[in-house]
Amino acid sequence: MAEQNPQPKNQKPVRSESEEYAVRSQKLEGLREAGADPFEQVRYDRTNYTTDIIENYDEMEGKIVRLAGRMMSKRIMGKMSFSDMTDRYGRIQLVIRRDVLGVEEYKAYKKLDIGDIIGIEGEVFRTQKGEISVRVSELVLLSKSLRPLPEKWHGLTNTDIRYRQRYVDLIVNPEVRKTFENRSKIVREIRNFMDSRGFMEVETPCLNTIPGGAAARPFVTHHNALDIDMYMRIATELHLKRLIVGGLEKVYEIGRIFRNEGMDTKHNPEFTTIELYQAYTDYHGMMDITEDMVIHCCEKVLGTTKVTYEGTELDFSKGWRRMTMAEAVKEYSGLDFMAMDGEQALEAVKAAGFEVEKGKESWGDLMAMVYDETVEANLIQPTFIMDYPVEISPLAKRKPSDPRLTERFECFVYGRELCNAFSELNDPVDQRQRFERQVELRNAGDDEANMMDQDYLNAMEYGLPPTGGMGMGIDRLVMFLTNCSSVRDVLLFPTMKPLD
Repeated sequence: MAEQNPQPKNQKPVRSESEEYAVRSQKLEGLREAGADPFEQVRYDRTNYTTDIIENYDEMEGKIVRLAGRMMSKRIMGKMSFSDMTDRYGRIQLVIRRDVLGVEEYKAYKKLDIGDIIGIEGEVFRTQKGEISVRVSELVLLSKSLRPLPEKWHGLTNTDIRYRQRYVDLIVNPEVRKTFENRSKIVREIRNFMDSRGFMEVETPCLNTIPGGAAARPFVTHHNALDIDMYMRIATELHLKRLIVGGLEKVYEIGRIFRNEGMDTKHNPEFTTIELYQAYTDYHGMMDITEDMVIHCCEKVLGTTKVTYEGTELDFSKGWRRMTMAEAVKEYSGLDFMAMDGEQALEAVKAAGFEVEKGKESWGDLMAMVYDETVEANLIQPTFIMDYPVEISPLAKRKPSDPRLTERFECFVYGRELCNAFSELNDPVDQRQRFERQVELRNAGDDEANMMDQDYLNAMEYGLPPTGGMGMGIDRLVMFLTNCSSVRDVLLFPTMKPLD
């Protein structure tokens, strides 16, 4: 019987990862025995990066350069060979000739492996086929790669492995590196925008004795010296507003938030937000800042305010739609809450077939429930939804024209919340009453309800000026601007369930 799937002639057998590891380890041992331990290298002074040569070839042609990076390919062709090397910024071809590098050095090069870290010196030129390259005259092994790059060095596609081994993902998937470069640029441009508006960047505690500022379940830890339970912060709001009381007037913080909740493509237990607060403005002022900040990031990082996300064009240019929650509910469900009192709203909601949760029968809770179920998914282009019911807005100022509502907005893009903002509640009496209602909900089993924060009330009693505040998820903004469907694609090290 003929052999099944015979090995092609002149093709080396494919080694398993463990076999490859063993072979590379033997090579390392041989180098050490020969007095050429690559891990003894402590420094390599390079003169250029790959992109310096590619982007400025006319100036660089014929010059001697020193580069350092990872060898990503090796093609042995007798007395002349080719390799591709990558560094932080890009990739370039290396041409290695035995008569230029030296006989013994060429033998050493042939023993190198894909993934090894090397330093090279050589002349910049263009091959007969027109490819910009470096003719290598000196090559140094700076670090030995003991593990082979995945999938025969042609890419890493398994998402679970990509997230667990981000270091490998960054090596073999250039588009992943680009995503995180853009993330860094977006955060930098947010800072540039805020600083240009006169805001002061501050830092507030990650560990707190009371979790507050959001409706979320906190992580609980224990402080041994104080012998008390403490909470990882679920928001930065209450500390930042204390600073407004103190007279700083314009503050912001970019930092990690921790919420002990579920994980999916849109949520990770730890994530990054920006929260900002400005005295003597309101939620309309916060809408303007939010819109201008996102537009600034789009223009500076992408060069356009129109981006494609999951096949849909999103237009972030000036003039985002603004509508009240009641208007949105009426448009998408037909229920006109502004024309109904509480009893009428309850009857209308039940008649429309909605299931009402026990304890959530109030006018405001009902409107919020109908909104969640009928409106959000329809908000594709950037849209500000304003005037939320007081029941779901314990830290927002009531609307003077209708005390059932608050001066609060959320911005939605592609059916997802991008940010949350208020005209901040600055009446300490009203704030105490709302905290008390939150405590009642918490005692009834709602572990996402706020606790009583007596020190924050104490600060408010010194006088919190009229203030606008906004919190935005930076991870979600980055998702939109880099066309990433999962939050794990914009977090370098997302939370993963242990393999053990």
